Amino acid sequence: MRWFWIDRFIEFVRDTRAVSIKHICFGEEAVDDYSPGFPHYPHSLMIEGMAQTGGLLVSEAEGFVRKTVLAKISKAQFFDLVVPGDTMRLTAIVQDKQPAGAVVNGQIQIDNRTIADMELWFAFLDGRYGEQALFTPEDLLRTLRVMRMFDVAVDQNGNKIHAPAHMIEAERQAAVAIRAAL
Repeated sequence: MRWFWIDRFIEFVRDTRAVSIKHICFGEEAVDDYSPGFPHYPHSLMIEGMAQTGGLLVSEAEGFVRKTVLAKISKAQFFDLVVPGDTMRLTAIVQDKQPAGAVVNGQIQIDNRTIADMELWFAFLDGRYGEQALFTPEDLLRTLRVMRMFDVAVDQNGNKIHAPAHMIEAERQAAVAIRAAL
């Protein structure tokens, strides 16, 4: 199982900007177990949430077919702790995108108060790193729907972005296989 550290997208503009949110609750193991007696959200998971927000942003334009991985954290400054009851707003802005990767600036806020600033570098992996996808297309599509990405996703002209056809077809084929197994 792969973990996602964001709850949903509230803004998504292709190759430009994405905003996600993460609600912090006391019941999360990461909050409760990280520092017993002093529950707060770990900085490493804030970076992971920003990496997921930015990684999905830079992967979407190619239909999520390229393996995209966090390659470097060139900046991560934290200004305050995040505690149960907080809702983080993670804003990822593409600063540069090239054939080999992308640079994303990120900011995390709670109630318009900046909690963290970061700069993350992503690499687009080629076939030398294996042909198998990091996620099956149907599982990734299901996750993106849960995160409501396609509810808010638009291109730079404001036109609605839809799920890639290959992901919809993979979802259809998986459903057929499940029905046949029943």
